[in-house]
Amino acid sequence: MAIFSTLLEETALVVIVLLGLPQLGIRIPLAGLIALMAAWAAFSVFTYRMGSRALRRKPVVGLPDMVDSTGKVVTTVDPEGLVRIKGELWGATSAEGSINTGEEVAVVGQDGLKRVVRKRGTGDLKAAE
Repeated sequence: MAIFSTLLEETALVVIVLLGLPQLGIRIPLAGLIALMAAWAAFSVFTYRMGSRALRRKPVVGLPDMVDSTGKVVTTVDPEGLVRIKGELWGATSAEGSINTGEEVAVVGQDGLKRVVRKRGTGDLKAAE
């Protein structure tokens, strides 16, 4: 279906450039048309690949999927800040003390919509394995 829609878009582009624009007094050389079509095809392939990757990602459903997950601190957690877990940005509360930007953390719980985190290696299960 994606290939069919891309071919349909390319056909519409050719029709517009070869039939529509000359009636308005705008002429695009053949090399320009080829470059335009190649750029459009590259854009279509890029958006298809990025969209497919996003659709294949397993969604983060809730706390059971988040506990024991690791992440990195984006803004200092003292006592609250932001952490990146599984590619998503979450508000977080520190379970024990201040955690600096760039440090790895483990999720140990939840407080409303915020994740409760502690420095990786201070009592989390994955560090003990």
